[in-house]
Amino acid sequence: MTTTPPPWPGDPLPERELELAAADRAVDALCRTRPEGGLLVYSGAAGIGKTSVLARVRARAAERCTVRSTRADPGTTAVPFHTARALFAPDLADTDGLAALLGPHRALAGPALGLTTPGEEPADPQGVQDALVALTARAARRHRARPLVLVLDDAHWADGESLGWLAALGPRLARLPLLLVVAHRPTEHAAEESRPHLDALGTAARLRVTLRALSPEAAAGLTRRALGTGADDALGRALWDATGGSPYELAELLARLREHPLDPGADQASAVRELAATVRGHRLADRLGGLGPDAARLAWAAAVLGAGIPLRLAASLAGLSPGRQATATGELRAARVLNPGDTVDFTHPLVAGAVYDAVPRTLRTTFHGRAAWLLTAEGHSPAAAARHLLEVHPDQDPALVEQLRRAAREHLAVGAPDAARRCLERALREPPEHHLRAHVHHELGCAALLTSPADTVRHLRTALELPGLDDTLRADATFRLAQALAHNQQMREASLSVAFAAATTEPGPERLRLQAAHFMYDAFRATEDDGPGRSRRLAQLADPLAGETNAERALLTLRAFDGMLRGENHTVVAEFCERALTDGHPAPGLGWTDTVWGFEYPCLAGITYAWIDELDRAEELFGEAVRAYEISGWSGGHLAFAHMLTGAVLRRRGRLAEAETRLRESLRLADRIGTGLPVHWDAVCLLVDTLLARGRTADAQRLAEARGFGPPYPDAMILPDAPSVHGRLLLALGRTDEAVAALEAASAMAERGRHNPVWAPWRRDLAGALATRDPERARALTRRLRVDAERFGTPTALGMALGCEAALAPAGAAPALHARAVAHLEESPARDELARARVALGLATGDRDQLHRGLLLARTCGADALAEQARSALA
Repeated sequence: MTTTPPPWPGDPLPERELELAAADRAVDALCRTRPEGGLLVYSGAAGIGKTSVLARVRARAAERCTVRSTRADPGTTAVPFHTARALFAPDLADTDGLAALLGPHRALAGPALGLTTPGEEPADPQGVQDALVALTARAARRHRARPLVLVLDDAHWADGESLGWLAALGPRLARLPLLLVVAHRPTEHAAEESRPHLDALGTAARLRVTLRALSPEAAAGLTRRALGTGADDALGRALWDATGGSPYELAELLARLREHPLDPGADQASAVRELAATVRGHRLADRLGGLGPDAARLAWAAAVLGAGIPLRLAASLAGLSPGRQATATGELRAARVLNPGDTVDFTHPLVAGAVYDAVPRTLRTTFHGRAAWLLTAEGHSPAAAARHLLEVHPDQDPALVEQLRRAAREHLAVGAPDAARRCLERALREPPEHHLRAHVHHELGCAALLTSPADTVRHLRTALELPGLDDTLRADATFRLAQALAHNQQMREASLSVAFAAATTEPGPERLRLQAAHFMYDAFRATEDDGPGRSRRLAQLADPLAGETNAERALLTLRAFDGMLRGENHTVVAEFCERALTDGHPAPGLGWTDTVWGFEYPCLAGITYAWIDELDRAEELFGEAVRAYEISGWSGGHLAFAHMLTGAVLRRRGRLAEAETRLRESLRLADRIGTGLPVHWDAVCLLVDTLLARGRTADAQRLAEARGFGPPYPDAMILPDAPSVHGRLLLALGRTDEAVAALEAASAMAERGRHNPVWAPWRRDLAGALATRDPERARALTRRLRVDAERFGTPTALGMALGCEAALAPAGAAPALHARAVAHLEESPARDELARARVALGLATGDRDQLHRGLLLARTCGADALAEQARSALA
C-alpha cells in the first residue's frame, strides 16, 4: 500500500532520533546470528508524525530485512482479517510456497485470508487466531536469510480480528525471528472491541514510545530548510504557535508557503494563523471547493470506498466518465488530496477523514448503498460489501436483509462472530419481513454464543417468542439457549427452558433431544429440589432403551453418569456406558465436534469411566477429544475442557506431575476466552486437589486465593466435588474448624442421593477431622463410607474406605485393615492411593519393605510430601 512520504524527504526527521535509534537496535537484534524478535509500539495524536517515523523504519530495515507493511483504514475496520491479508499479500501471492506457508492450518487460515472458500459451519475464532499465529511463525522462519519485519500504521483502525491475532502474537515474538512495528493513535480513538488488543500489544512491546509535538527550535529549523535561510526565526515561531508543533500541519503550511509566499508587508502571525486553519478540521476539505464539482465528487466517492479500492470504481460511484476522472484525479493530486497511483490512497488519514466528513449526509448514505452493489457486481463477496450496507438508512428492503444475512454466514465461516453480529443487528433495524424476524434473532443468538452469552439469551428468547420457526429450529434455538444459560452459570434457567420446550413439543426426535437436555442440566446443577426423584424418572425412561438412536444414546449416557454419582455398582454403570457408545466410541452425530447434540454427552461418558476405575476407556475418549479439537481448530473452550478432562484422568491415575501440567494448560487456554467459566472452576478444583495430593499445600492455597476457589460456588456442578476439595485444603492448612464446616456442607451430595465415595470423599476427610473431637461420629462416618464403597465396588473406593477405617481403628485391628486396603488398591489404577496405603501399612507395622515400596511409588507419582514421610520413617 502506498503511504505518504515524509514531509521533508531525505532529511533527518527532527527530534525523532531516539525513536529511530530504538528501531535500529531492534533490527540489529533481529539480524544477529541468533535472531531476537520483538515488538515496537509508537503512539501519538493524529498528525504527530507516526507515518513519517514508520517510513524511515521501513527504509532502514529494508536494507537488511524483508519488510511487509500496510496502513489500516477506517473503511476496513469492519472487514474481518483485512489487515492480516494486507500484511501477508506478497507471501500469499507466492503460489509455489503457499502450501508450505499454510501448513496444517489451511482449512482455518485459508478462508480467513481469502485463499479458500469458507465451509458451511462456523469456524472457531480462537482456532483461526491460533492458525494465523502459526502461519506467522512459519513465514518468519521462511525469511530467516533476510529476517521478516511487519509494519502496521494506524493500527487503531485495523479490524478487530487482525488485532486479536497480533495481540496473541505479541508475547511470542521474542522467540521468533520477527520484528513487529505498530503505530496507533491513543486507544480512545479505536473501536471498543479493539482497545483491549491495543493495550495487549503495548504490554507485550519491548519498547512503547509516545511521540511528542516538535519544539519551537525544530519548527524554526524546518522553516529555514523548506523556505531558505532567509526565513527568520519569527516566522518559524509563528508557524509553531499556529500548529502546536504538529509535524503534519507544519509540513502542510510549509508546502503552501513554498507555493504562495507571504506578502512581505503582511502581519506574519495573523497570516500564518489564517493559513493554518485551512489544514485542519472541516476547513481542510474546503480546498475541494476550488477544484470543481467533479474533483469533489471523486474525492467523496473515494472516501466512502476507502483505501486500496481502484480509482475507476470511485469514478463509477461518482458518475464520472474516464476523461472526467483523469482530470479530477490530476486536480486532487495537485491539491495534495490523493497520492499518485491507480487505487484510492489519500495523502494523510486526516485528509481522508475530513473529506469523508464533508460528504453531504444524504449523499453519503446513497454512496454507501451504491458502493455495496458496485462491489458485489465486481465479484466481491457479500462480506466485503457488508461494511457499506451497515451505513445505509433502514428502509424495509428485503434484498438488503438477505445480503446482510449472507454476509453474516460468511463472517461466521471465517471465524469472525463479532462481524456477523454487526450485520445481523443491522438487518434487524431494516427490519426484516415479519415471517423472517424470528430467523434473524435465531441467527444473531447463535452468532453471539461464543462471545456474549447474555446477548445470545436475549435474542434466542425473542426468536422463541416470535412466530416463524419450525419444530426443528425451535428445538435448536431452545437447545442453544440452554447452552448459553449454562455457560453463564444459570443452570436452573437452562433446565427450565428445555423442560418447558419438551412439554410443548410433539412426540418425536426433537422432544427426546429436549428431554435429554432437561435431565442433563438438572444433573449439572449444584443444588436440586428433587435429585432422587429426577434419578428415578431418568431410570424409568432410560433403563429399557437399547441405544439404537442418538436420543436413546444420550439418555443412556445421562443414566450412566447419574448412576456413577449415586454410587451404583460400577459394573451396572459400565453396562449403561456400553449401550450409549458404538464400539466404545461416540456414535455419528454425538461426537466431539457435532453441534446438534453438543459435546457434553461424550464428556459425560468419559467422566463416568474415569470414576468407575475404567481409566483406559476414559483416556481413549478424551484423547479423541483433544485430537478432534486440534484437527478442527477448536482451540477455545472446547480444547481447554478436553485438556482439563485429560488432566482429570491423569490425576485419577496418580500421575500427579503430568496432571498438574495438563491442568495448567487447560487454564491457560480457558483464560484466553474469559473468566469464571465452568471450565475454570473444574480445572482449578482439580488442580487444587492435585497440588494437595503432591503435598504442595502453599501452592494450592495461593491458587485457590488467586482464582477465588471456595464458597459461594456457582450453580453448576464442579468436577470433582468442590466442597470436598475445599474442605481438604482447609484441613491441610490446619484450619480444622473451618474444614469441618466445609465438609459438613459437602454432605448435601448425600441428600441428593449421590453416594460415590471417590467423587465426593467428604466422609473420609470429615472422619479424620473428627477422630479426636467426636470419635463416635467419626466411626459412624467410616461405617457409612464402607457401605457406600462396597455398593460401588471399585477397587479404589474399597481401598480408600478401608484405609480410612484403619486410620481410626484400635492399634490391634489397624494392620489387617491397612493390608486389605493395599490388596484392593493393587487392583486400582490410582497409584498415589496405593502409595499412600503402603506407607500407612509400613508405619502401622514397621514393615520397611512396604515403606520402601511406598516411597518409590510416591516418587513416581509426584507425591512429594508422602515420599518425604516415607523417607523419614526409613531413616
